[in-house]
Amino acid sequence: MNQQHMEELTSQWLVEIGEDPQREGLLKTPQRVAKAWEFLTQGYQEDADALINSAIFTVEANHMIIVKDIEIFSLCEHHMLPFFGRCHIGYIPKGKVVGVSKLARLADIFARRLQVQERLTNQIARALMTHLAPEGVGVVIEARHLCMMMRGVEKQDSSMVTSAMLGSFHDSNATRNEFLQLIHRPSTLG
Repeated sequence: MNQQHMEELTSQWLVEIGEDPQREGLLKTPQRVAKAWEFLTQGYQEDADALINSAIFTVEANHMIIVKDIEIFSLCEHHMLPFFGRCHIGYIPKGKVVGVSKLARLADIFARRLQVQERLTNQIARALMTHLAPEGVGVVIEARHLCMMMRGVEKQDSSMVTSAMLGSFHDSNATRNEFLQLIHRPSTLG
């Protein structure tokens, strides 16, 4: 990202909405905004394939593996406003697993881009299916969208739930139901 160009665009945008970019409180805003957007869109600079491939391990396991309640923060591609919530990822390996922290990082790589929740959910599931070739993958995202909460219909208590079920998570009601029950079970951790 061209930091200087982003700062210039931010200054112009401030003028367009009726602000004075030379006002004391806004003097460093263009620099802050450029840095914030660089962070919020860092997923474009990261490689999901390389991330997964760097942490695949051979194991003799065929039981369901779940990481739940992964916080996600993304930007709606329609209004460029945040949406945020929780991502739950599960899979049943066939000889290969990925390092547990990589599941959270994978969610971040795809979330740190302009997104729609539906695509984000699918991207995470498909990346795991492609690289691990597991028996199945399930991804559920529950998120709140500021584009719906603070503008438009202004429904503050609404949330959106999306799911991507591949392989046995799609084909087997029992597998899918086990995953859904486990991600909604209250945690026994302190």
